[in-house]
Amino acid sequence: MKFEDLGLNPLILKQVRTEGFEEATEIQAKSIPEIQKGKDIVGQSVTGSGKTVAFSIPIIDKIRQGKGIQTLILTPTRELCMQVKDTFETFGKPMKLKATAIYGGAGMEEQIRDLRRTEIVVATPGRLLDHIGRRTIDLRNIRFLILDEVDKMFEMGFVEDVDKIINNIPKERQTLLFSATMPKKVHTVINRYLKNPVIIKGQVTVDRSKLNQTYYDIEQNSKFSLLTSLIKKRTSGLSLIFCGTRHQVDSLTSNLKKNGIKVMAIHGGLTQNKRIHALESLKNEKIDVLVATDVAARGLDIKNVTHVYNYDVPKTSEEYIHRIGRTARAGKNGDAVTLLCDRDYDNFRRVLSDKSLKVEKLDLPQFEKIRFDRGLGKPRTSGFGGGGYRGGNGPKRNGSGSRGSSYGQRSSNGPRKSNDGPRSGGYGQRSSNGPRKSNDEPRSGGYGQRNNSGPKRQGGFGNRSNRKVSS
Repeated sequence: MKFEDLGLNPLILKQVRTEGFEEATEIQAKSIPEIQKGKDIVGQSVTGSGKTVAFSIPIIDKIRQGKGIQTLILTPTRELCMQVKDTFETFGKPMKLKATAIYGGAGMEEQIRDLRRTEIVVATPGRLLDHIGRRTIDLRNIRFLILDEVDKMFEMGFVEDVDKIINNIPKERQTLLFSATMPKKVHTVINRYLKNPVIIKGQVTVDRSKLNQTYYDIEQNSKFSLLTSLIKKRTSGLSLIFCGTRHQVDSLTSNLKKNGIKVMAIHGGLTQNKRIHALESLKNEKIDVLVATDVAARGLDIKNVTHVYNYDVPKTSEEYIHRIGRTARAGKNGDAVTLLCDRDYDNFRRVLSDKSLKVEKLDLPQFEKIRFDRGLGKPRTSGFGGGGYRGGNGPKRNGSGSRGSSYGQRSSNGPRKSNDGPRSGGYGQRSSNGPRKSNDEPRSGGYGQRNNSGPKRQGGFGNRSNRKVSS
């Protein structure tokens, strides 16, 4: 369906054409008319299907300039927050509407100033609650509430935050909920806060006709060599590489740079400016490769990605789908390649529990063995000193001590986090699985369960010579 057949305001339609949009995607064609009617909406569609445009265009037509904050959009990550804000400002330009992004890691004073002259607020839950607590945001005129990428928001531990926020806005409103998957927690929110919602489904599975999914079964100490070879010899276009932790992202990025690959990193430990710079560099093709944690897997509009590499296997089929959804977009072909070693077997079995996924095993190609320098990309430790506890009174950390003893114990009633990370448990006790995670990842469980990073499994998939993964 063409956008001109959707009954849009002529000013908005002109802007849609200016931005190069002609054909509406399935989720857009189904959602826009129902939103125009004032209905509450539950929209489900895969990553990259155009959900942001689906809710921004019809809402923009209902907002009036200079009437205070009328629209609130909640997103799980800072990057998505910025992207949604840009989309509203782009299509709202003819109406002279102002959108403001509210997220952790940015200056409060500038946000407070912007909130006084905006009609649209796009926010991560943590920072929005900070503004509510400070009474620096006026939500009394909210008429439209959009919950974007809800499954990811709840996976990151934002359930209670979302409840608190919704209890601070008017009950008489239009509520839109969009998500790639619909776990039970999402249904709880639907039943609690939406009024007779219209259920809309776009494309909810991967288009296998456009996406080639493959994996290599390889020894851990050869994984980097294979990846480097694949990028240099078999990859045309832009690539996204996914790692499980930000330390792995930094280390892999540094080693790829050392081997002549134009690459940058993105994860929650970087400043917002560095994260935006990395995304823009990939979009503008100033680099060929972006190495990321799963913060980049949701909602971000990164065009022309031809390859997605899973350097670490995600824990669930849902996360796998979100990752590989960054390629094979807008009718183009793409490749999703997983590098599988012993410690990934449990995760890969969970991924393949989704029978719609058909991942083909490939024989290992010839490749040059390259040294992986584990010291590259490691953060400097001198800034933490040797004071043990935060107050500096604790014992010094020794070489074999856990990271928890270096950072110090925080009680479960520790200060509430002001960034966009999940709130549950304050800073909480450091788990035995690793240090506190980055702002864009859940707090519980450190860097993940032991079965993802622990010793090799016995038996696994069988002997290396005849291993198989059933799909």
